[in-house]
Amino acid sequence: MMKFRFRRQGADPQREKIKQELFAFNKTVEHGFPHQPSALAFDPVLQLMAIGTRAGAIKVYGAPGVEFTGLHRDTTSVTQIHFLPGQGRLLSLLDDNTIHLWELTAMAPRQVGGVKREGVVVLQEVASYSLPGRPGIESCSTTRVTVLLLQRSCHVLCIGTEGGGVYFLDLAILSLKDNQTVLQDQVTQSLPEDYRCGKSLGPVESLQEHPRQAGKILIGYSRGLVVLWDVGGRQVEQLFLGKQQLESLVWERSGNLFVSSHSDGGYSVWAVASGNANHQQPVSSAIPYGPFPCKAINKILWRTTETGSPMLLYSGGMPRASYGDRHCLTIQQDKEHVTLDFTSRVIDFFTVHNVEQEKEWDEPSALLVLLEEELVVIDLQTPGWPTLPTPYLAPLHSSAVTCSCHISSVPPKLWERLLNAGKAQQGRQQTSKKWPICGGKNLAPPPTQQELLLTGHEDGTVRFWDASGVALTPLYKIGTANVFHTDCDPGDDPSNDPDMQQEEEWPPFKKVGCFDPYSDDPRLGIQKISLCKYSSKLVVAGTAGQVIVLGLNDESSDHTVDVSVVDLLQDREGFTWKGHDRLDPRLKPAPFPPGFQPQVLVQCMPPASVTAVALHAEWNLIAFGTSHGFGLFDYHRRNAVLARCTLHPNDSLAMEGPLSRVKSLKKSLRQSFRRIRKSRVSGKKRPITTPTSKVQEANAALAEQEDVAPIQRRIEPRSADDSLSGVVRCLCFADTFLRDGTHHGPTLWAGTNSGSVYAYALEVPGVGSGRGPERGVGGEGSAGVEAVLGKEIQLMHRAPVVSICVLDGHAKPLPDPYEASQDLASAPDMSSAHSVLIASEEQLKVFSLPKVSAKTKFKLTAHEGCRVRKVALAVFSSTAQEDYSEHTLVCLTNMGDMHLFNIPGLRPQVRYDCIRKEDISGIASCVFTRNGQGFYLVSPSEYERFSLSAKVLTQALCCVGVDRLMASSHGMTLLPHANGTHKNQMGQAEGPTEMSPSSLSSPILDTPLDSPLSCADLTLDSTGELTVEDVRDFLTSVDEEENNLKNIQEEDEHSAGILIN
Repeated sequence: MMKFRFRRQGADPQREKIKQELFAFNKTVEHGFPHQPSALAFDPVLQLMAIGTRAGAIKVYGAPGVEFTGLHRDTTSVTQIHFLPGQGRLLSLLDDNTIHLWELTAMAPRQVGGVKREGVVVLQEVASYSLPGRPGIESCSTTRVTVLLLQRSCHVLCIGTEGGGVYFLDLAILSLKDNQTVLQDQVTQSLPEDYRCGKSLGPVESLQEHPRQAGKILIGYSRGLVVLWDVGGRQVEQLFLGKQQLESLVWERSGNLFVSSHSDGGYSVWAVASGNANHQQPVSSAIPYGPFPCKAINKILWRTTETGSPMLLYSGGMPRASYGDRHCLTIQQDKEHVTLDFTSRVIDFFTVHNVEQEKEWDEPSALLVLLEEELVVIDLQTPGWPTLPTPYLAPLHSSAVTCSCHISSVPPKLWERLLNAGKAQQGRQQTSKKWPICGGKNLAPPPTQQELLLTGHEDGTVRFWDASGVALTPLYKIGTANVFHTDCDPGDDPSNDPDMQQEEEWPPFKKVGCFDPYSDDPRLGIQKISLCKYSSKLVVAGTAGQVIVLGLNDESSDHTVDVSVVDLLQDREGFTWKGHDRLDPRLKPAPFPPGFQPQVLVQCMPPASVTAVALHAEWNLIAFGTSHGFGLFDYHRRNAVLARCTLHPNDSLAMEGPLSRVKSLKKSLRQSFRRIRKSRVSGKKRPITTPTSKVQEANAALAEQEDVAPIQRRIEPRSADDSLSGVVRCLCFADTFLRDGTHHGPTLWAGTNSGSVYAYALEVPGVGSGRGPERGVGGEGSAGVEAVLGKEIQLMHRAPVVSICVLDGHAKPLPDPYEASQDLASAPDMSSAHSVLIASEEQLKVFSLPKVSAKTKFKLTAHEGCRVRKVALAVFSSTAQEDYSEHTLVCLTNMGDMHLFNIPGLRPQVRYDCIRKEDISGIASCVFTRNGQGFYLVSPSEYERFSLSAKVLTQALCCVGVDRLMASSHGMTLLPHANGTHKNQMGQAEGPTEMSPSSLSSPILDTPLDSPLSCADLTLDSTGELTVEDVRDFLTSVDEEENNLKNIQEEDEHSAGILIN
C-alpha cells in the first residue's frame, strides 16, 4: 500500500489565541482533611484556624470557602503554630529549629475565569529566624526550641529550649533582646537546697503569660518545677515545687491560680498568692483514672463558666493496663464527666470562648479537637455535648476511598431530596448550631450549578459530597452492608450486651468521630458507581461481584431486595474459581432509612471484582463487567438479558481473584521469561520479501522528499496469552447506527483488556428507530429486551481498551438518558453518519459507523512513549465569547500529564504536567468533570482539584478584615501553592501547536473531516501491518457481504488509497 501524508502547516496565530481563551491549567484547591497534621492554632479575634502538616504546609481556614495555603521551602514538619491575634500574621516552628513569620497579604486585582477580582488575600512567608547556639557549646541540643509563647503585646516572642533557657525575640527586627535571657542557673540559685539535689531542671515544657499582669510568665520545667518570672524585674517572683514530670500548664482566667498536668496521669491546682515565694504543695491534686498507673495528661485546659463550676478538659490520662491504647479527651464539669473516645491520636485542641478582658467568665461554646485523621468539633453549650457536622475538613478516608464519580448540573429536586436524607441521618448525636470558625469573607461568586462528588469506600459505603465550591461538604451516606449477612450485623455487636455496658461504665467512654479504617469484610468494597440524576437511580458494584440497583425514596421502608444471579462463565469447562466466596444476601425484609434504598441485587458468578458498570435508566438497563466477562440486566423486569464470557483459554490467573493467595510465583516467573523470549525473537525477525515491498520502498523514497515525520517508537503486539486478558475495562450504551446507515437503535459496547470491542444491537420494547421511548410500555406482559451481537473489533496490538464513546453526526457526544427526551439538552444529530471513539492504552482512534472503518487516529505511545490511563470528553467554554465552546478529549497518561485533543480530528491541542509519575494512586484515582475540571487523590485523605479550562475555575477567593492589609503592597501576583504539589500555570498553553485555521464564528468542530484544514497535521500511514484492526460484522446479510467484497475488489484495481492503521 502507498503511504499518504499531508504536509504539516505552521501554527495559526488565530487558533493559538482561541486555545488561550479555552485552555489553562491550574491546581485550584485541596478538598478533604490535611494529610499527617502536626500543629494547630486559633485566632480568637479574626476567628481563623490554622493547621500545620509534617510536609511543611500551613492551611488557614475560616468560614466555609475561606482557605489560605502556604508551604515552607523545606518539607520539614511543622511542630507549632501561633497566631498574632487580629493581625493576620502567624508564626510557625519547624522541626529543623527554625521560626517563620507568615502574613495574609492582599494581591493586586487580577482576572479569574475572565472576571476581574479585587481584594483577594493570600498567605505568604515574610521572614524566618533560627536561634543561635550558645558560645563554647558544640551541641545545638541546648538551644533546640521546645515551646513558643507570644506575649499579649505581640511584639515579643518567648522561646523555651531543651537546655532550660528562655529567650526573648523582638519580632519587629527578629533579633534577641539583650540581657533578658533566662538561663537555668539563674533559676537554680533561688531553689531550696533540698529541691536542688544536683539535678537539672530539664527542658522548658510550657510557657504561659499571666492573664491580668503583662510581663509575668509561668515557666514550667520538665522535672516539675514551675516558676513565675517577672520579665521587667528579671527575677523569680514565686516558685511552685512540683515533684512529678510536667506536661503542660494553663492559667485560670482571674490569674489567681493555674493548673499543671503531669506524666503520671494526674493534674494539680496551684494558688498564686502574693507574699509567699515558695509553694511546696498544690491546693488540690487528682489522678482522675487512678489509682493504677496511668498515661500522661499531655494538655489541660481550665475554663470558667457563669454557673460557678469550671470546665476541665484534658487529653490522655488513661489507665495504662486497661486502656493505654485508647485516644481520649476528657470533659469534666461538676458531676458531668465524659471521656471522648477517638479512633486516631489527638494532636492538639482548643476551645472557642470569651477572650475580652472585660468579660468575667470564659463561657466556652465549642471544643475543636485536631486528630491525626480528622477534626472533631464538640458543642459545649448543648446538654450531652454533641458533635457539630463539619462543613469542610471532613475525612474523605473515614474508610479508604476505592472509587469516585462526579455529577454536574444536579437537578434542584434531587439536590433537595439528598439534603433531607442527609439531615435525617444526623440524628441526636449531632447539633445544628453555627460553625464556630467563621472568619474571613468568601469573594467567590455563588456556584452556577450544583455538583456532586460520589466516593465509594472499602466498608461498602457511598458518600455524597457537595463539590460546587471550595468547601467539600458531606451531604449524605449510604451503606450496602445491610443487604448482606456480614460479621458486622447489629445483633452481633458486643456493645449491645447490657453486661458489657455495665462493665465498661468507667471510664465513661463516648465514641466520637467518623474515621474508621477497619472494614469488617473486604468483599463489601465499592469498585464502581453510576448515578442517573434525572431518574434518581444509582448503581454500585463491589469487590465480590455484587451489583446493586438503588432508588431514591423519601420515606423509610421495610422490604426484601430481589436477588438475581448471572453466570458469566456460561458453563465453560476447565475453569475453577479459587478466589473469595460471594456475600450471602439477606432473604428476609430489612429496614431501610429514607434516601437511596436497594431494589435489586445482581450477583455475578464467579464473584470477581466488578471492573466496569454502565446504567441507562431510560431503558431500565444496567451493564456490568468483571475479569470473566460482561452481562446485561433489565432491572425493571428483573431478568438477565445477556451474559458473555471474555476469558482466553490460557487466562487461568483470572480465576484466582484479587483476595486469593494461591498465585504461583513459579508460574508468574515462567510467563515473564516467555514474554522476554518472545520480544527478543520478534526483534530478530527479518522482513520477508513480498509483492508489497516495492510499494513500501516507494513510500520511503516519497517520505525522504517530504517533511520528515517525528520518529515513532516501535510498539510490540501483546500476547493473547497474557493473564487477565478477559478483564472488561469499559461499557457504554448508545442510540446509534449499528445495523445499517438508515436505522438507529439502542446498542451496548464493551471493551476488554486484550483489545477486543464487542458491539451489541439491543431490542428494547418501546424504543425504536426515529421514535423515543413510550412511557408505560414494557409491563410484565410485554416482550423483554433482546441483545444481538453486531460487531466484534480486535485491535491488533491487543492494547487494553480504556474508553468507548459514540459521537453523533456533528461529532458531539450523545446526550445522557432523559436529556433529549425531556428537552434538557439538544437532540443528537441523526441525519449524518455517527462515529465511535475507541481509546486504548496505546492510541486513540475514531471509526465510522456502521461500517466500522477507521477515520482518524493518534498513536500516543508511539509518539510520546506513554500509555493512556484515563479518558473523558469535556466542554471548554471561551473566556472571550460567551456562546463559543468546543468538545475536547482529555487524556491522562501513566506519566501524569494531560493531553487534550479535538474531536473527531484527534489533533493535539495542549499538554500539561499534572500529577507526578511516581504517584500511581493519584493517577488511578483521577476523575474528570464535564466542564474541564478534575479531582485526584493527592494523599489518602485529600483530593486535589484542578482545572484545564480558562473559564471554569473553582478556587479560594477570599479576604480578611485586617487594617494592615489595606496598606500592603499591591504588586504581588503569585497564587498560593497547595501542599507543595504544584505551581499554578497561567501562561500560554504549552504543547503541540500545529492547528488548522479557524475562527470563533466557524468552530473547528464543524470542519469536515476530509477537509485539508481538518487533517493538516495528521499523518496517516500503513507502515505497521500489525495495527490493522480485525472487524467482524454479525448483522450484514449474504447479499451485503457480496456487495462489500465486490466493492473491495474494485478499489484494489484502482490506485492505492489511504490505509489507516
